[in-house]
Amino acid sequence: MSTTSVWGDANTRYFYELTPERILGAVETSTGLRCTGRALALNSMENRVYDIEIELDDDDAPRNAPGRFLIAKFYRPGRWSQAQILDEHAFLQELQESEIPVVAPRPFIDGQTLHKLHDADLWYAVFPKIGGRSPDELNDEQLAQAGRLLARIHNVGASQPARHRLVLSPQTYGLANLRHLVDAKILPSNLVHAYSSVVERICELSEPWFQATTRHRLHGDCHLGNLLGREQLFFVDFDDMVTGPSVQDLWLLIPGRDRYAQRQLQVMLEAYETMRAFDRSSLRLIEPLRALRFIHFSAWIGRRWQDPAFPRAFPHFGMPRYWEGQLHDLKEQLFLIEGGEVEEPE
Repeated sequence: MSTTSVWGDANTRYFYELTPERILGAVETSTGLRCTGRALALNSMENRVYDIEIELDDDDAPRNAPGRFLIAKFYRPGRWSQAQILDEHAFLQELQESEIPVVAPRPFIDGQTLHKLHDADLWYAVFPKIGGRSPDELNDEQLAQAGRLLARIHNVGASQPARHRLVLSPQTYGLANLRHLVDAKILPSNLVHAYSSVVERICELSEPWFQATTRHRLHGDCHLGNLLGREQLFFVDFDDMVTGPSVQDLWLLIPGRDRYAQRQLQVMLEAYETMRAFDRSSLRLIEPLRALRFIHFSAWIGRRWQDPAFPRAFPHFGMPRYWEGQLHDLKEQLFLIEGGEVEEPE
């Protein structure tokens, strides 16, 4: 599978063809519903996502009535192929059928969940709007609930493969991104050797650990911003779904490594293990996964730099202090992977 269909390529056109008329017309044509004309752009760097108001037959229906709003998602051209997006949709539908709280795409009139604009190379889907807020931190009850939910998600994820999705590994997230940073001359020339050496060493050391760990379909980007709810938690935005080790979805919810974070992780793991076995030896992957996320994040910004939204969002990207900071962080990760310990502050 070509990595260009995963990370984006020269065909990406940054949504210049996505006008309000196309957005509303696509929703109306595909769903058979009438829009009021209200379309609120939601925060999303990678795709374009809109909160669309729908006209209801009952003029007196309250503003929060079911079906009043839909979420329309237009996928960045050149990033995912049709087959890769459908892998995501299939996973979400399986999770929904298993009564796991996720937000699955709403079928169009023809029963499909993915359409392309007839006059632009843009795939899109619609989702029901679900209320809820992302927690700033999880208490013990929420940690346990999240652990059980992730175990159930992983049970479904392990039931069959995602044939077109990326496999999260040192090769894909590490070395492939390194090649892009070097070949596209995104890395400063004076840091190419040092940065490359650290990345290559991290990948070399961690590759056997990845090979020894079972991999299956995952959320992939399971941080607190993609967890919503109050009493009942549910996961959203499976756009970065990958095939990878279970621990990827756990450590992102608890990104720290101090004693408090370790206690939180234990609470989540104990709840997880009531629903699914967990290979505790895979916890050694947390620091390599953290390093791979650093590398991937830099490469992602570099690939999107011609999109005007990215220089505005990341004004320090590419400056010497940015790359010096990245190299420092990766060296710390290498130290930890090699068996070192970071001292906790007093």
